Amino acid sequence: MSASHYGWIVITVQDIRVDPETRQVWRGDDEIRLSRKEFDLLYAVISRAGEIVSRDDLMREVWHTTFWTSSKTIDVHLGWVRRKLGDDTRRPHLITTVRGRGLRFETAAPVR
Repeated sequence: MSASHYGWIVITVQDIRVDPETRQVWRGDDEIRLSRKEFDLLYAVISRAGEIVSRDDLMREVWHTTFWTSSKTIDVHLGWVRRKLGDDTRRPHLITTVRGRGLRFETAAPVR
């Protein structure tokens, strides 16, 4: 991780960079445009890269609710984020789903 000049931390994991101050995201040198909720979802998982973030935590942090408005809300937004980041939706290597536990932003690409 590297600090920006305003004291905010720009998060870099794999080849994804996230600037929480400007709400900008890059994959390599390419800027990726995300909606507000897409950014919030990405930030919630990449800021804890390597850790499992539960769906309850995501609903609370991203949608500011403790009840499930729709069990598909997270999945739909996650699909959009994966596509925009160029992550394979069938075999993702950036944001993985840990069945029954939540989501994890992987700290390294899988070894092939």
